[in-house]
Amino acid sequence: MGSVGNGWPRGGGEIGELLRHPAFDAIGLGPVESWPASLKHIAEMVLNSRQPKFVAWGPDLAFLYNDAYVPVFPERHPAALGKPFREVWADIWEQFSPIVARTLSGSPQLFKELLIPMRRDGRTEDTWFTFSYTPLRDDDGTIAGILCATLDVTDQVAAKRGEKLALDELRAKSEALAVVNRAGAAITVEPDVERLTQIVVDAGVTLTGAEFGAFFYNVDDGEGGSYMLYALSGVDRKNFEKFPMPRNTKVFAPTFDGEGIVRSDDILLDPRYGQNAPHSGMPKGHLPVRSYLAVPVKSRDGSVIGGLFFGHAEPGRFSQATEASLVSLAGQSAVAIDNIRLFRAAKLEIDQRRDMEDQLRKLNEMLEVRVAAEIADRQQAEAALQQAQKMESIGKLTGGVAHDFNNLLQVISGNLQLLGKDVAENGRAKERIANALVAVERGSRLASQLLAFGRRQPLEPKVVNIGRLVTGMDDMLRRALGEEIEVETIVSGGLWNTFADPVQIENALLNLAINSRDAMDGAGRLTIEVGNALLDDSYSRTHPEVKAGQYVVLAVTDTGSGMTEEVKEQAFEPFFSTKPEGKGTGLGLSMVYGFVKQSGGHVKIYSQTGEGTTIKLYLPRSLRSEDRATAADTVPATGGTETILVAEDDEGVRATVIEMLSDLGYYVLKAKDAQSALTVIESGAHIDLLFTDVVMPGTLKSPELARLARARLPDIAVLYTSGYTEDSIVHGGRLDPGLELLSKPYTREDLARKIRHVLASRPQGGRGAADAARPNAKPSEPHHPETAAKPKLLLVEDDAFIRMDTAEILHDLGYDVIEAESGEQGADILDHTLVDIIVVDLGLPGMSGSAFAARAREALPSVGLVFATGGSDLPDSNHLSGSVLLPKPFNSAALDRAVKAALQPRL
Repeated sequence: MGSVGNGWPRGGGEIGELLRHPAFDAIGLGPVESWPASLKHIAEMVLNSRQPKFVAWGPDLAFLYNDAYVPVFPERHPAALGKPFREVWADIWEQFSPIVARTLSGSPQLFKELLIPMRRDGRTEDTWFTFSYTPLRDDDGTIAGILCATLDVTDQVAAKRGEKLALDELRAKSEALAVVNRAGAAITVEPDVERLTQIVVDAGVTLTGAEFGAFFYNVDDGEGGSYMLYALSGVDRKNFEKFPMPRNTKVFAPTFDGEGIVRSDDILLDPRYGQNAPHSGMPKGHLPVRSYLAVPVKSRDGSVIGGLFFGHAEPGRFSQATEASLVSLAGQSAVAIDNIRLFRAAKLEIDQRRDMEDQLRKLNEMLEVRVAAEIADRQQAEAALQQAQKMESIGKLTGGVAHDFNNLLQVISGNLQLLGKDVAENGRAKERIANALVAVERGSRLASQLLAFGRRQPLEPKVVNIGRLVTGMDDMLRRALGEEIEVETIVSGGLWNTFADPVQIENALLNLAINSRDAMDGAGRLTIEVGNALLDDSYSRTHPEVKAGQYVVLAVTDTGSGMTEEVKEQAFEPFFSTKPEGKGTGLGLSMVYGFVKQSGGHVKIYSQTGEGTTIKLYLPRSLRSEDRATAADTVPATGGTETILVAEDDEGVRATVIEMLSDLGYYVLKAKDAQSALTVIESGAHIDLLFTDVVMPGTLKSPELARLARARLPDIAVLYTSGYTEDSIVHGGRLDPGLELLSKPYTREDLARKIRHVLASRPQGGRGAADAARPNAKPSEPHHPETAAKPKLLLVEDDAFIRMDTAEILHDLGYDVIEAESGEQGADILDHTLVDIIVVDLGLPGMSGSAFAARAREALPSVGLVFATGGSDLPDSNHLSGSVLLPKPFNSAALDRAVKAALQPRL
């Protein structure tokens, strides 16, 4: 026996846990620690028994039971534990109290298959139990309680009763069929109740010599009431009619109620009979007869199913023998009616069984088909899963190469661009550098495609309407595909939005279109369709990687050569291509595949050899409204004078980007890792933008560096760069909201444009914030000494050839030139860039040269102005004093004089 405490009682399952709980209290027993040893021993035995058992102990017979007993009364558990026995079983106490009393008197008892009405699932139902009751004695030998072991035998009792009922029913049906088969008389062989009643009435009239006879047969109307089906003989009426039971024949109630035979030997006719039909519901009177006899017709179970009625116009026509004959006839008719009922029931059961057998056979056939289909679906799902796992493994392998590859490309690209300035006068050198940059660009696309397939490219998804996006690409597609390709675009009405990177959607569509062009040998029909689609659970079962739901589908169909099954299986693998050597990298479809999968979508190929190909891209539906297009790509690729901190661990990349930024006019600080960059920030140096690589050695990561930088310098802008995506800033394949990323490798123009965009987008960014950080700076002064020796000049000219030639001359004259093709673009540049002098064409379209110059003087009061014009007059404005006129056409000497003259007040 276990001791009282945390370990008592040992085991006991759920009930044991409840008893060990400090708050448990059994009525009349006190704390568990104070229980007598005999009760503890018995309770532990009961709790660890697998047979349903309970103990009732103490003056209130506190009720204690085990886990096996809980299913006996699930609705009472756990409230019953420790409660008085009489309270727990109050609903059946009258039945149980004598048993309890006899047991407490010392008499063990056994009850087999005892009927107990039990409350289960909110209703009372009959249950049967076998009980054994044993008196329990406490430590001094006094009877203190009851031990009950029980067994629910409801199923066994029901099974035995069901077998008996089934045998009785089968025996009754067999007897009924035997009677039908043996009967030779018309009554016993007649299978129709209506015909049988007519035979009985006719036979009764012949037997008794009555002038009038009727058989009233009570029929359920199916609506809770009844009507009388009757047959008449000896009168001119239809054979069968239905009418309510005639209440004016109340004298026959004992017959219809089954109480006995009703007869009369001499009655008077009702004088009103001639005015009323016999079944009209007259309150008084009888049918027009002088003597009658009514005999009940009873079924085997004793219920009245009808009545035989015979009447005669003369009194005293029915003797005792006649009565006996009618009783016999009523009995024969009852047997026949019962037999007909049984026959119909048996036939109905046979028909039902036949129907059930047919249904079972069809079900088995359907089951076989479904099992075969399920096996096929499972095999298809396993194959799809294996393919998805294979693609995932290849993606990890290819994506892992991109980081170092992109860093190498960045060093090569940056140095080539810088070298291009040094050999500007060497035509052959420039050509070779241009060719090398083309190769770098191809390498960059290759790395980007590898990243796309590996699902590691940083996506910038937006809520887009693919229909509008595809329609906007129509002209570009036609130019890319050529005149021999007929392009048709179909956009369904009510198109849903999707959440995906619009640039990658365009790239994917362009890749598919070019593949289709090649498959059609440059001539054929290309159909682009955009619509809504629902991928249901059955589709998801055969494509385990697909989540069931609503999608926007972009389908590209061509009339090309199609694909074999082998080609379809490998179509999305990187470097797999059916094109001739040198005609493709084999990364186009793999890039599409990776982008769609990274966006949470699905790709499907439908193709047959010689029948063309359809590739469908399924992108998840978005319930949000469409995002507005941003103007980041329209920012001019210009430089600036702000201070940029570069944090880059790769020495070659760091040196290259520092030189590119310095060449763009920026003042550059450098750091080899995040910790070094934080040291620079905490030194108090003014910094406008942090340009940091995502992946660098050390414990301090780039996102934390950015957070600490913003805490120190609230106005600082942050631009990330990386050769591949990193979980620290990209989650679910998508760049975290509010972050800016410049992927490696990038060009000088990409760098310049992105930096200007990020600086312009910061909360208090731009020239105002930069100037606020430099108390001694003036708007007209260069920010750093090294840039003062090279004045910054803004050239605004709408003619591309004039602008290009003028910019080249100005570069040769030693000026840092920023180009703008319109007054509006020039005004945008001035919003975030300090310049020393402006050369502007007066005859600009849109915003005129004079209007632009007036706006420039408002922003930069001391800026020098040179007006290039084919006329001879300067604009008439007080705001433009000190301006210099440069007549067109001009040579380099005239341009140099005009610029120096306008710059003179500033030198």
